[in-house]
Amino acid sequence: MSKDTFRSVEIERTSVGKYVVRNVRGGSMSMGTGEDGSFTPVELLLAALGGCTAVDVDHVTSRRAEPTQFSVQVTGDKIRDEAGGNRMQNLKVEFTVTFPAGADGDRAREALPRSLQQSHDRLCTVSRTVELGTPVSIVEVTASTGD
Repeated sequence: MSKDTFRSVEIERTSVGKYVVRNVRGGSMSMGTGEDGSFTPVELLLAALGGCTAVDVDHVTSRRAEPTQFSVQVTGDKIRDEAGGNRMQNLKVEFTVTFPAGADGDRAREALPRSLQQSHDRLCTVSRTVELGTPVSIVEVTASTGD
């Protein structure tokens, strides 16, 4: 594991079902069970799926023309599968992107399908990780009495 490849976030419990997620750059956001405005872990997964591709596509297309609309809707169904476990299925990332009229807008519109495909096939770490089914290990580091 190198400094260039390692990624992490820290999650701190603030009360029952409420947490703060922090990254190493000082950013933070609230996460919870969905009883308030905080994002749930599943919503964060959906946001990560859409956000990853959005970043890829935005970088490619906005070099050609600034979009007049750029929105992404990510949907899926949370189910309990045959083994009795929860998971998401029917994941869909839907882009609505509009570019201005003219040659620059035409170049951006032309680049859009290819940039979406490249993001899906090789660039978006999040969707590729989900699709490839990367194993997740859960490790207990400490379980002290708090003394």
